[in-house]
Amino acid sequence: MEEYSKSKTNRVKRGANRATYNVEKINTILDAGFLCYVGYIYEGKPITIPMAYSRRDDKIYIHGSTANRMLVSILESKETSITVMHLDGLVLARSGLHHSVNYRSVTLFGSLKKVEKDADKTNVLKWIVNQMVPNQWQSLRPMYQKELDRTLVVEFTIETASAKVREVSVLDEPEDYDLDIWAGIIPIKQVAKYPIADEGKPKKMKIPKHILNYYEANK
Repeated sequence: MEEYSKSKTNRVKRGANRATYNVEKINTILDAGFLCYVGYIYEGKPITIPMAYSRRDDKIYIHGSTANRMLVSILESKETSITVMHLDGLVLARSGLHHSVNYRSVTLFGSLKKVEKDADKTNVLKWIVNQMVPNQWQSLRPMYQKELDRTLVVEFTIETASAKVREVSVLDEPEDYDLDIWAGIIPIKQVAKYPIADEGKPKKMKIPKHILNYYEANK
């Protein structure tokens, strides 16, 4: 499948020229991040919260405590929507109305199921950790059984999706371009600062190579 089919659920109406339904482009946006926003209804109230995630093919994996009300709620409803967004720039126009942002965003719609087997849960947790910092999982101690028992892992299957991307400059009214007002873009980038060791033994240890590699690639 090269594109997700369009429907009333995922079709972008406002700014449709910035929309894409291309699976590869959507996956690229997903793989560039590790935080998503999950929507759910709790006691009749709509709530959205951020969660760490990992993607494998058409699956998104999230996890939390077995008592996590959001995970329990979406499993009961058997469906949810998930959003991922990257802020790339502040667009400063000549009028307040035309101020905007450059961004890449994806909204996903799909069904859910609980990951039951300990081996599968461990694999998912490894993927989530490594989506934050590549190769981090290999440096950690093995999971305790009691940790696995307290962890709820959810598999979300992407059934349909859409992305919206703005990557252009200022779009002002034609008559405003001659005004003596500065306009332009402030690029925004998430950067890594130099790693700070935890108290105790890490203070005396060399920083692992994979962590320094992450710092160098994202500073």
